[in-house]
Amino acid sequence: MADIRITGRMVNFSRITFDTNDHDVIRQQLSNILNEGSYQGTVVIIDSTVEQELIALIQLLVSLGLQPMAVIDGILGDEARAIQFPVLPADQPLQRIKATTEQVAIVEKPAPAQASPETKKPLNNNAVAHITSYHDEILRTGQSLVQDQGDIILKAGMNSGSEVIASGNIHIYGTVRGRVIAGAGGHAAARIFCQSLEAELVSIAGTYCVADDIPKHVVKKPVHIYLNEKQELEFEALEL
Repeated sequence: MADIRITGRMVNFSRITFDTNDHDVIRQQLSNILNEGSYQGTVVIIDSTVEQELIALIQLLVSLGLQPMAVIDGILGDEARAIQFPVLPADQPLQRIKATTEQVAIVEKPAPAQASPETKKPLNNNAVAHITSYHDEILRTGQSLVQDQGDIILKAGMNSGSEVIASGNIHIYGTVRGRVIAGAGGHAAARIFCQSLEAELVSIAGTYCVADDIPKHVVKKPVHIYLNEKQELEFEALEL
């Protein structure tokens, strides 16, 4: 019997992009984000648009309960290689397109559970915009449609080599052949609905599944995708 085995596992990870190298600012902003959800132990990939003291940044992320896994090649690539820290290839550039139309709704953020009605902030100080992007045309190879403040509804399908990314839910009324990423930023309650699933990759809140691992019984069928209680992707065939 062999002494080494290679197996696969779906990993819940998030990508963090830094536009500052001020670690006090990074700590403050990340602490605010991490307090809004359950991110303890989350595996993260580091990306940066500015020079960083990489070892100090890794230590900072670890102190906040995150697990740095690698850096995206670029500004931090050489520094990472010098300390033998994993380096992932840079993304191939996609053409980011605008949605056909957008609908904006103003919603009130939930008040903290311990807050009494008297201590809740007024609506105008505690409201956020939720945006739904509607796109009428098929998403073509090399195109990317992103909505980081809400949901996306595609009225047509998407070709291979395209991607759709939303912080909320994604609805696709057509065949999906590209990458579909919902719950970007860690929204684990996000869901994906599509009319015919042939995706290269699907992901919700960092938990992903590539084409070869998508259950065969839902391929080319209408599907509802969500995270179960174990934070695993569930693929539910829909009867239309």
